[in-house]
Parts: sequence; C-alpha cells; structure tokens
Amino acid sequence: MQQYTNYPLLQHNTFQMDVRAALYVEYNSVDELCQFLSSTDFEHHRNRFIHIGAGSNLLFAGDYNGLVLHSAIHDLEVVEDTSEYQLLRVGSGYVWDDLVAYCVDHKLAGIENLSAIPGEVGASAVQNIGAYGVEVCDVIDRVEAIDLQGTPRIFTKEECQYGYRDSIFKRELRGKYIITHVVYRLMKSPAFKLGYGDLRARVEAEGDPTLDAVRKAVTAIRDSKLPNPKELGNAGSFFTNPVIPREQYDTLKSKFPDIPSYPIDETHVKVPAGWLIEHVGWKGRALGHAAVHDRQALVLVNKGGATGAEIMQLAHRISQDIYAQYGIRIVPEVNYIQ
Repeated sequence: MQQYTNYPLLQHNTFQMDVRAALYVEYNSVDELCQFLSSTDFEHHRNRFIHIGAGSNLLFAGDYNGLVLHSAIHDLEVVEDTSEYQLLRVGSGYVWDDLVAYCVDHKLAGIENLSAIPGEVGASAVQNIGAYGVEVCDVIDRVEAIDLQGTPRIFTKEECQYGYRDSIFKRELRGKYIITHVVYRLMKSPAFKLGYGDLRARVEAEGDPTLDAVRKAVTAIRDSKLPNPKELGNAGSFFTNPVIPREQYDTLKSKFPDIPSYPIDETHVKVPAGWLIEHVGWKGRALGHAAVHDRQALVLVNKGGATGAEIMQLAHRISQDIYAQYGIRIVPEVNYIQ
C-alpha cells in the first residue's frame, strides 16, 4: 500500500488540473483496503474522501483537502466457463480498454463497442459506461464491494439498479461502498450491434463483421472525434444526453425540424447533447482557458492553464443557453470535486 501527503494529482485526472490531495492512498488488494479502512488515518478522513479510477470522469475545482483513494487491484480470472459464455472476475484497478483488448483477443463478445473508453473497471460499474448501442450493464453479472467498515457484499446486476449512465453507486450508495471486483458475462458467439452512426459501414468495409473489426472501427471513430487527454485536457463526453418526453420532442420538432432523437421507450426519447451544444453556437468557442472542442461539441477541453472553476462556468453557460432556446436541461456526466 502506498500512502502520500500533499500528493500531486496532475497524473490522476484527464482534465490536467494541477491540484493536490491532502492524503493519497493506493491499495493493491482487498486485504490492504480493509486494513486501511480500520486505520486512524481513514477515521480522520472518513467525512472527506473520494475514490477515483483513472480520473477520466471528474473535475477538480481546486486542491482537495481530504483523502483520495485509488485501487491497484489488477487481477483477472475466469470463474466460469461454458460452451456459451465465460464469467471474468476483474480487479477494479484493471484498465478498461486493456480488458476490452483481452476479450477481443480471446474471442469473447459483449464489450467490443466500448473500446477506447478511458478509465478503469471499478468506474465502469459505477458509471454504467456506454457507447454505440451498448452499456456495460449488458454484460455485468455481479459486483463485489466493501463497505466502510470493511464488510464485503456482492451486488447482483439487479441490485445495482442500472440506468442510463446511472447506478445505485451514484445515488443511494454513493460514498458508502468501494468496488473491488466486477464479474462480467462475455459471450462466445457475438451478436454485433452496428446501428449507431457509420459504425456498420466502417466494419463491413473490412469484410464480414468480427470482434477485432468492430474494435478497430470504434477506436478509429473515437480517435477522429475525441482529443487525446494527454495532449488536450478533457474528460470525454462532458454532459449526458438528455431524455425528454416524446410530447415535448414533437413540439420541438415542429419548430426545429432537424433536431435528432433516439427512442428510449414509448413515451421518452434521447436528444444528443452535442447537437444541442452545436446549435446554440458553442462548438469551438472558448471561455477563458476552457473551450468546447471544435470537432466534438460534447467535449469540453482545458486549452492550457484552465481552472476547474473556468470549466464549470463554461458548462453552466452552455446549459443556460440550451434551456433558453430549447427548454431542455442538460447536466454534467463529469463529477465535480469541490
């Protein structure tokens, strides 16, 4: 277990915020985590701590006067193997895209559409990451966690209460459990989902669909649209796509005929936040050192030297303008750490 005071977090957040944590602790096993949770250091910071993954979905407003926890549990094991599927038990600190690569290499289907998403396994189960018609909850079998007293608990998929970019770990159980492992059910016979954007055309241009072709196509699409956080600080998609009543959408459609949507259920549709941002004129614009990316309006970027407050102010201005024009409220997917 590694433990540091006044620890720089520049390498632990993809927005490249040059901030520090009063205490930073990285553990390598469940036993080490439990040991720390029973320590006086944790007791001192019990009311002021966060658990981070790769820092790809958070924004620090400034130095964090508390405890930052990080998992370095990197194990992966097959816990069940049948003719139809494998169950993989994966440590929370395992890099998400490394897991996708492992599954594609081993002909295990289900998460190839989630290629090139930054972050780690533990965060995937909290955020219910999704892309190109797939959400990670589609393949989660169960989640292993520890409460703050060190008591283990296994959550079934149903108990995780997954929704669009949502889970019980973001709501009722926020800050009450620490995920240590996630068990995924990966299929041996792929059921390709190629309906989003130009994914099908890109994949079929290479011949019959394969897991490797889907992974390469998704990675290429993301690379063409999304800036590399090592070169331009960002957290990927900054806002969630708003879900609105179909009746409201029909009214907007009569006024804005080109407004797109994706069906959610019989009474709700999802409207792309990126389209809304672009059509209120924010794509490519800056506010101080913070800006909206010029190729993907859903991405806010740190042009260099931006503070968390600047990026938050930009997000607020965008939200205000969208509500004023469309009557739709968009909310950050990124977690503000203040």
